Amino acid sequence: MDARIKEFLKPEILNTINGLELVARIVVEGFMSGSNKSQSVGAGQEFSQYRSYQPGDDLRQLDWKMFARSERYYIKQAEIETNITVKFILDTSHSMSYVEQGITKLQYAKLLTAALAYLARKQSDTFGLYAVNDKSLHMVQPRFEQQQFVRFLSELIPLKAEGSWGKGNDMEQLFDHHGKELIVFITDMYDDTEDLQRFIGRLKTPRNEVVIFHLIAQHERDLDFGGAFTFEDLETGNRTKVDTLQQKEIYTQKVEDWLKSTRSWMLEKQIGYYLVSMEKPLEEVLRNFLTVRKRLLR
Repeated sequence: MDARIKEFLKPEILNTINGLELVARIVVEGFMSGSNKSQSVGAGQEFSQYRSYQPGDDLRQLDWKMFARSERYYIKQAEIETNITVKFILDTSHSMSYVEQGITKLQYAKLLTAALAYLARKQSDTFGLYAVNDKSLHMVQPRFEQQQFVRFLSELIPLKAEGSWGKGNDMEQLFDHHGKELIVFITDMYDDTEDLQRFIGRLKTPRNEVVIFHLIAQHERDLDFGGAFTFEDLETGNRTKVDTLQQKEIYTQKVEDWLKSTRSWMLEKQIGYYLVSMEKPLEEVLRNFLTVRKRLLR
């Protein structure tokens, strides 16, 4: 996590709308200052077709290369896609309360969500929020209104990591898709069954785009604790005593196999998959995501 952002990781800042908006703005503007400002969360502007020049057309739209080839005046038209809806879905199960370097996965997810929503607002996209566990389903329906970002942060701030993944919850409305949508799901992918994969699979349709941010912390990936520890599953309460020095090689291989199979499954389903190490700066995560996304939209 960026040292500048760590300065703001205090409850009196993160638990207020102005505080979380400030962090989101710092992250986005830090990213934008070193990147192409035309990059966006939603859709962009793409070339559509040429048409003949007509009196009154903006002369700046004339394509002089076409004139050089044909000696006729043509206007280069573009399709501007603004009808994008961004749905942010957060996994708020208890495993998201795992903490490393003073920040939980849920806190990191909130910061990433706030930054992406701030960017979506700057791009005039419609956006909404869904936070899911087996105890509750918190929602801010997608809207394009002046107060939407405040409403979004008001629901995001008090979210808690509790229970397990949202089995049996009334989540059917999450699969009710209208028009062109970008669905961003932030999760640690921990589940004792394959419910998470089934859920993600149902999110994807031929008309929408689904992006998964898979959060993982350094110690849980490398098991570099150095000694004997008792680990507790945050969602089931099961405890396991492990000598990390003896089990490190076997453990890390299993984790890498799991990550590889998860990535392969996502690619097969044409779902965007981004493995996010929590020690990385949020600016870098945004840059990597939007650079790949811009390339895919070409």
